[in-house]
Amino acid sequence: MKIALLGQFGSGNSGNDGSLEAMLGFLRGGLPDANLLCVCSNPALIRERFRLDVIGLRARRASVSGTRRWLESGLGRNVGRLVSLASILRIMGDVDVMVIPGTGILDDFQESPFGWPFIVYWWCLAARLRGARIAFVSIGAGPIRGALSRWFLTSAARMATYRSYRDDFSLRYVRGLGIDTAPDHRFPDLAFGLQAPAQSNAARDRQKPATIGIGVMKYRGWERDHADADAIYATYVEKIAEVARRLMDGGHDVRLFMGDTSDEKALDDILAALPETGSRGRLSVARTTSLQAVMDEVLKVDVAIVSRFHNLLCALKLNRPALSLGYAEKNDELMAAFDRAEFCQHIERFDVEQVLRQVDMVLDDLTAAENVIARHNTAIRAELVRQQNLLLAQVLVRRRGKTLPLVQDALR
Repeated sequence: MKIALLGQFGSGNSGNDGSLEAMLGFLRGGLPDANLLCVCSNPALIRERFRLDVIGLRARRASVSGTRRWLESGLGRNVGRLVSLASILRIMGDVDVMVIPGTGILDDFQESPFGWPFIVYWWCLAARLRGARIAFVSIGAGPIRGALSRWFLTSAARMATYRSYRDDFSLRYVRGLGIDTAPDHRFPDLAFGLQAPAQSNAARDRQKPATIGIGVMKYRGWERDHADADAIYATYVEKIAEVARRLMDGGHDVRLFMGDTSDEKALDDILAALPETGSRGRLSVARTTSLQAVMDEVLKVDVAIVSRFHNLLCALKLNRPALSLGYAEKNDELMAAFDRAEFCQHIERFDVEQVLRQVDMVLDDLTAAENVIARHNTAIRAELVRQQNLLLAQVLVRRRGKTLPLVQDALR
């Protein structure tokens, strides 16, 4: 059978690529003879990293005619979309299932309507027209603040034959879009299924003083062109630098790391805002570009302070207590699932003093916090297996015939 995987992979976001990696691990183990095709942002990088057949989002291979390039730009953009749809329809002709593996695919964070919302709709439409099943697997959803983005993403979600969500907020949000979620499922984020670093099972060598990890983020507000983007970003850098300085003044070592290649700017700006000398603690920097690298960093710390969802996931997966400075409900949902809801603040409003107090609170009873997190991880592993069995039994099976769905059904 042939399975297409659609997502914003290779764009520099380690969480997105980690979701793809987890899904590939499952598919290659459960369906070793399946033909896999990844539809992604950066085909060359994904091909090299995962040894995978790939194609770009506009269904283009390496060489494209000058005429087609013109059709897909400028005045020819709308015509170009039809040309792309024709190519996508051709590619989807022998695909049995199109899988959207994880990620916050049903939101419009830093997106315009004709960015990812339109891309997801376009590929789902092509899949339905060619009779392929569509599976949204352990996805995140909402918020979607743009009206046109909401239409594209709602229409795409309606076309799916299988939907599961990584948290209750996402399921409720999709239900609020007017979609019948009665047959849908709630399963953990796919990245919980990634292979943990080997040393994660080693006995902890408790550090004194403690080491605190800070996952930085180039955060400029929810909208791509937020009116207060510069001020939001400057305040964030100033406050994170203050947290790091105060922790080091208190004798703690601090390790800064990233979750997206764009975060390198924030990391450099935070470093520039820190004094070069005078602190008792040491500062180290890791320019992490994959979830495996993030997990390697998390293993070196006692407590993590993070904003990106998958950085938070890595900390919890490795039984490290975390403080969430999140920008969306997904962080709050994940922390609540681990009985850590009290350790959440919003990235635009977090209080430095509260962060420092909560670091001390966690360190006062670190072993108890780790034990609670470990119990939740045991349950998560069982749920991941349950979803895999469900997918193999009901979704990832060769289609019988090529039944073309009604066009109005695909467009509704």
